[in-house]
Amino acid sequence: MVTENEHAVVLKGMTFMRGERTIFDAVDLCIPRGKVIGIMGPSGCGKTTLLRLIAAQLKPHAGEVQVNGQNLAELSRGKLFEARKQFGVLFQSGALFTDMNVFENVAFPLRVHTELDDELIRDIVLMKLQAGGLRGAIELMPDELSGGMKRRVALARAIALDPQILLYDEPFVGQDPIAKGVLVRLIRLLNDALGITSVVVSHDLAETASIADYLFVVGDRQVLGQGSPEELMNSQDPRILQFMQGNPDGPVPFHFKAPAYADDLLGGGRG
Repeated sequence: MVTENEHAVVLKGMTFMRGERTIFDAVDLCIPRGKVIGIMGPSGCGKTTLLRLIAAQLKPHAGEVQVNGQNLAELSRGKLFEARKQFGVLFQSGALFTDMNVFENVAFPLRVHTELDDELIRDIVLMKLQAGGLRGAIELMPDELSGGMKRRVALARAIALDPQILLYDEPFVGQDPIAKGVLVRLIRLLNDALGITSVVVSHDLAETASIADYLFVVGDRQVLGQGSPEELMNSQDPRILQFMQGNPDGPVPFHFKAPAYADDLLGGGRG
């Protein structure tokens, strides 16, 4: 169901925890409809977790995650299943079915969610694979593909149902420069041609900034900053500047929080 509001995704006071550790604390975030949105930040800050919350693979401990005006946490199992048809997800690992060839991997969502005949499914699969340059790999099994090829097959599967919202989790990892350039262009073309909303989580600042209309920088359990790539590059916030410029020294620590190093070495820390 598509609503007429200007935002495809809205987070209101969203809090999420893993055990005793707070990943997000009362986060407010609005993703505008029909744009390419980049979500960036230091490793371990929860970017992939945020995608899983948007796709309702995880539930927040407090607050709301609204997609097209629906609070996903309040939906029944059946209605959530229907709501998820609005999404296409490119997982970081690719997540291909290892016992299915390329064709069947891309055809899978079409077989599950539609009643199209085999001939039409074949045409759609060929079109999606052609977009990613892998139509010739249609009979190969996942273990016969390189890491980059697996990611492109996963993208073909993600767009098989022409979703309203496409979620990309590190789409550029493992791609050679040519394939990366193709993916950058494809993400932008798909977004503009289909009028969808694209949410890209990536460490690759240059590629993401080149196609994103709007960026969010997350870290320290919150949204540190948001704006156009140009606005964030000129930010005066030292946490944002450190990430955008790739500076090793700054307020964002490299080391995960831990007891004093000397205490750990001498046995005074964890056992």
